[in-house]
Amino acid sequence: MTNVTTTSYVALLRGINVGGKNKVPMATLRELLTRIGATDARTHLQSGNAVFTHEEEDPLRLAAELQRAITEELGLTISCLVRSGTDLRRAVEANPFPMEGIDGSRFLVVFLSGPPPLDRLATIDPAAYAPDAFRPGEREIYAHFPDSIRDSRLAALFTDRWLGMTATARNWNTVTKLLALSGS
Repeated sequence: MTNVTTTSYVALLRGINVGGKNKVPMATLRELLTRIGATDARTHLQSGNAVFTHEEEDPLRLAAELQRAITEELGLTISCLVRSGTDLRRAVEANPFPMEGIDGSRFLVVFLSGPPPLDRLATIDPAAYAPDAFRPGEREIYAHFPDSIRDSRLAALFTDRWLGMTATARNWNTVTKLLALSGS
């Protein structure tokens, strides 16, 4: 009998179920994950968050397989980032902001497909966006919007187009819930 090792993963889909566009039912997402070999697939909220286990060791390969499955099944081109539970724990533990007194719904982790573009981020004048603030991480940008995310000019910069890479944001409450669900 062969021992099969599985890894806990979190899938983060970008831009689904927003304003009636790019509809991906969570039941369909769970089915697609199962179809690509995932086990224990669970979703959180309706905004493209899934936790699952898989034998595959390469999260980039899993993201590509999930994107392909969504395109084949739903005809949608959806960017997906997949992080291991261990990597999600690293991102949470690396948060450079002291979270005491910070409303988790006004604090974002912008997950990126690669290292933050420090050259672009260096063009941002922090004083021009105060009280909003951000700090780059390893493959994330941490950002606090004490007044509002919705109306923030700084939040508007953390897009695929401006950053030049795939980016998808989750608020701190969601990030920590996904970490708990992943069991990592």
